[in-house]
Amino acid sequence: MKIIRVALDVPLPRVFDYLAPDSVESDIGYRVRVPFGAGSKLGVVVAVTNQSDQPVEKLKPALELLRDMPPLPRSWSELCEFCARYYQAPLGEVMSFALPPLLRRGKLPRRLKEKPGVNDPVPVLPALLSDQQIAVTAITAARGFETFLLHGVTGSGKTEVYLRAIETVLASGGQALMLVPEIALTPQLEGRVAARFPQAHVVSAHSGMGDAARARAYLDALEGRADIVLGTRLSVFMPMPRLQLIVVDEEHDGSFKQQDGIRYSARDLAIWRAHQADVPIVLGSATPSLETFHHAHSGRFRLLELPLRAVAETLPTVRVVDTRREKLQDGMSSDLFTALELRLERGEQSLVFLNRRGYAPVLACPPCGWISRCKHCAANLVVHLVDRRLRCHHCGFETMIPRACPDCGNLDLQPFGRGTQRLEETLGARFPKARILRIDRDSANTPAKWQALLAVIHNGEVDILIGTQMLAKGHDFPRLTLVGAVGADAALFAADFRAPERLFAQLMQVGGRSGRAALAGEVLIQTEYPEHPLYQALVDHDYARFARAQLAEREVAGFPPFSFQAMLRAEARDMAQSLAFLTAARAAAESLAGDFVTLYDPVPMRMARLMTLERGQLLVESYSRPALQTFLAGWMDCLYAQKMPAGLRWHIDVDPTDF
Repeated sequence: MKIIRVALDVPLPRVFDYLAPDSVESDIGYRVRVPFGAGSKLGVVVAVTNQSDQPVEKLKPALELLRDMPPLPRSWSELCEFCARYYQAPLGEVMSFALPPLLRRGKLPRRLKEKPGVNDPVPVLPALLSDQQIAVTAITAARGFETFLLHGVTGSGKTEVYLRAIETVLASGGQALMLVPEIALTPQLEGRVAARFPQAHVVSAHSGMGDAARARAYLDALEGRADIVLGTRLSVFMPMPRLQLIVVDEEHDGSFKQQDGIRYSARDLAIWRAHQADVPIVLGSATPSLETFHHAHSGRFRLLELPLRAVAETLPTVRVVDTRREKLQDGMSSDLFTALELRLERGEQSLVFLNRRGYAPVLACPPCGWISRCKHCAANLVVHLVDRRLRCHHCGFETMIPRACPDCGNLDLQPFGRGTQRLEETLGARFPKARILRIDRDSANTPAKWQALLAVIHNGEVDILIGTQMLAKGHDFPRLTLVGAVGADAALFAADFRAPERLFAQLMQVGGRSGRAALAGEVLIQTEYPEHPLYQALVDHDYARFARAQLAEREVAGFPPFSFQAMLRAEARDMAQSLAFLTAARAAAESLAGDFVTLYDPVPMRMARLMTLERGQLLVESYSRPALQTFLAGWMDCLYAQKMPAGLRWHIDVDPTDF
């Protein structure tokens, strides 16, 4: 009797057997609809066999084997299996997650007519600097798997190196996969790639696309019609039979790590996939993650450096503005106001960077001490003065700004701190004739709005930009010559050991938006700690010095990349229940830990309450990745075997980046 083994989207680490008399070995990789509980589910066939651990008479017949598209290849299944194994997730959940929603529902998109080949003239290629040429030669000469770190200063022409390498791949009949961190960067990059390769079939893949478009892109990649796939982290799962090159741009970016559901790192999966396919992979960044920097300087990765800008003659001048002895006006120093005024006189553009949207982080009543707290989260409601709302940036709860204090009736409620909306108000009052544009998740909350705002900037219709990290990477604004960074100091003393790394990357990336063309650039960083080594390394454009100092501190402390971590998190209606589960989980782990795994005590999470649930966490650490993986596999078996209290949820995060 033929039996198919099916991976289903259920939170259980197992596959399910069904009767399928007409199935054959070549059905592995097809989608299949099967009965499950009182209804049915769609899964993926992972094996065809004659045996089952269950009595045959108890097996149900499959309802429908969908052979309406090519089977998912074995390489795709192996990638999903590795992801499930390494990140301790059920295989069925990983496979379902890796499919576009339409295919997950058992449907196929309506196929569009093939567009005729474009006969655009071959674009004139920019001349390469010697370091760019060395990088291109090294990448295109690679035979088989090799990991390259392309470490180039902002504006050094990393994208041009990618495109030259992709050109070689296309010439040999291969496919290229290019991952970018943000949806906002995908259309801009797609336009550039399509212009460079008019004969190639370029597809985008990201969550901002409609279901049908995502499914079409997936099938184009699966069937080998797509030559180049550009996408965000989920694109790492796109099946590509002719894959010859993987590029991960801005590899340090935190967006490559999924923070909910299946908590995978797309960058790390991309490296595994390149090894699986025996092809080179290029990790590009001006500020590589410390893990990648360490691997490149220890010989595990091959380092390619681009120390010079490709278009601009020099890097922007970075100046630290000491704000200890100055009374600021809504967080703005006199030096920054003067620099902005100078750019307005010259007709140049400026960017004031503050990574906090809204008007102010909190509304407070000074007489009685009331503050605008979220009733669902351990966070404050942010003042959004434009639409007179208080909003939680964690759970989305919002309410009208009260006319008076809810506790004492005081009418004089005060916003404390500042966000991008408050800076917009301040700069509008100071420079009434300037054209000011604010760009954050509120003003650019759809891809269409974001593209419209970018067009306004490129058309020169803006004098002063106010923005968050949305503007920090991947954008070329030729007339932008000044970047002012406001409110950066808080990250210097954050509890998260990765906070300085993120701050340095953020400031170097946003500073790199200035002076990218013929006009010289300047970066002003306001701080009360001007002698801090982080700021001094920024002034000197010396990422390597900063990275070596951070790595030395991490080695002493035993933090990654010198150790490997996993975090067990639990959430329930009350903290006692969450911590009780974690305590029991720790007790179950003690016999498995041995000498190579360290178990820490359960503690509340930094954001202890989110969407009315109380959250705790338990850190597990080891100096050996294999030892940690062996431990986690056994520990997960114990946790799945436990009977969970009603209302409690838990998950494991391997290689956590968010503490």
